[in-house]
Amino acid sequence: MGIMEIIGIAGSVSLLSGWRLYLCIFATGLAMRLDALPVPEHLASLGVLENPWVMGIAAVGALAEFFADKVMWLDSIWDSIHTFIRPVGGALLALAIVDPSDPAMQVIAFMLGGGASFLAHGGKASARAVANTSPEPVSNAVTSSVEDVATVGLLWAAYEYPTIAAGIAVVLLVLVIVLLWLAWRVLGSIRAALRGTGSGDLG
Repeated sequence: MGIMEIIGIAGSVSLLSGWRLYLCIFATGLAMRLDALPVPEHLASLGVLENPWVMGIAAVGALAEFFADKVMWLDSIWDSIHTFIRPVGGALLALAIVDPSDPAMQVIAFMLGGGASFLAHGGKASARAVANTSPEPVSNAVTSSVEDVATVGLLWAAYEYPTIAAGIAVVLLVLVIVLLWLAWRVLGSIRAALRGTGSGDLG
């Protein structure tokens, strides 16, 4: 496996962890345990994810997140709690993917993995904050369900086809940046509208 494939997998997993950390851990561990995901020797350190205790804790976390993420405002509270958990988890997953015999590469992977997870988490949390401004609860459930399906599908694609993992990471990065930009625009419009309402009341 070449350096670009390794970087691509690490980037994809880190970004997806910013959305669904527990699901990434559980899905990877389950696939490995069922031999549906043959992990090459280079990524043998990921074997810890199929440990029953690790899978059990990840399953509980994924289940809790599945329901919490679909309830208006509770999803934002959940995201706030995981502001530091997801980046650390994403950094550790990236660390497990790179060559353990190269300390410099491990440090780089840890920093970039954490940064990518934090960026993805920011995009997700911002998008949810915008969705929560809508009075109906359907948008939260739909958005969360799309994230669930996308996380599993893209995670599978990154592991199954390492050659396109870098492309998946780039697409995810662009999507996260777009989400952050859109959230900034929408929240800015809401703040401007609120200021205008306040000025009108004073007048």
